[in-house]
Amino acid sequence: MRHPSRPSRETTCSEPRSAELEELRHEVVSCRRCPRLVAWREQVATERRAAFSGEEYWGKPLPGFGDPAARIVLVGLAPAAHGANRTGRMFTGDRSGDWLFRALHKAGLASRPESISAGDGLRLRGAYVTAVVRCAPPANKPTATERAECTGYLERELALLRDAKVYLALGGFAFDALARLEGLSPRPAFGHGALAGLPGGRFLLGSYHPSQQNTFTGRLTEDMLDGAIARAVELGEIPG
Repeated sequence: MRHPSRPSRETTCSEPRSAELEELRHEVVSCRRCPRLVAWREQVATERRAAFSGEEYWGKPLPGFGDPAARIVLVGLAPAAHGANRTGRMFTGDRSGDWLFRALHKAGLASRPESISAGDGLRLRGAYVTAVVRCAPPANKPTATERAECTGYLERELALLRDAKVYLALGGFAFDALARLEGLSPRPAFGHGALAGLPGGRFLLGSYHPSQQNTFTGRLTEDMLDGAIARAVELGEIPG
């Protein structure tokens, strides 16, 4: 069911989209709604992993980033404790991001094949990267309450990305969250390549998450991820 504060897709805003997204970004970064997540993200940022002991961790919620005119919105589960929670940018600084940005670069959607830090100069074209939950959760498992608290941010973000044609869900958690937001009933079953039509000629597309659990076991291969992104490019009608 849609959030009552979500603007209509047909609404024309006088303020540029990038400014609206920046306003939402500031709101996300200052969020302290979920005590368990606040405590965990800050604990991780203080204790740090030995390999990153000399770095200053971000340790705050993560906004999405990318092209305000994106045709494809890629949605993950949540920031990784020593990845995005460290670097301050979604899918940046961990193995999942290595896979994702390499695939986006091959598809012509990213200016470089790796995402190292928030200031590394990476730019996305026609794509935007975000997540359902904005803080790193313990054991990478947010609760249903934490998901509900964060969903409003995703809903508002998607409303501002008015050119989006494809929501590419990276994993079942994101697929289910997007299906809920869109009010799909019955909810489509998740799987790699699962596809559901949405109002306004949009699409919900599923892909296995590029987590080490999937990539190390071969459940997700580079060809499979490349194929999912190629399908999103096709559905999003992004010119070459």
